[in-house]
Amino acid sequence: MKVRLPKGMGGGPQDMNAMIRQAQKMQESMEALSAELEQREYEISAGGGVVSVKINGKSVILNIEIKPEIVDPDDIETLQDILVAAVNEAVKKVADIKETESAKITGAMNIPGML
Repeated sequence: MKVRLPKGMGGGPQDMNAMIRQAQKMQESMEALSAELEQREYEISAGGGVVSVKINGKSVILNIEIKPEIVDPDDIETLQDILVAAVNEAVKKVADIKETESAKITGAMNIPGML
């Protein structure tokens, strides 16, 4: 039994070479984007601005600033909660930006290991 593919599907070596070139170009674009995103820095605030976290595109925390008014020796738990929220939001922001920017290149295809 012969399988007939629709016109333009499985059209031979030229189509395969074009697909390979397109995949290589996409990979190069993703590598350039990854390098660019790793150089960026983001600042995220939490707790109404009493805590701010600076993070880079590699998800490395660069700095945490805490305003004195949130420091209460009798309520360390609140400060801890705000710090956790700020760090989690910072990491999430980096991941969301990477996903959004890479979707512009891949057309929202999920290609594991590309970024």
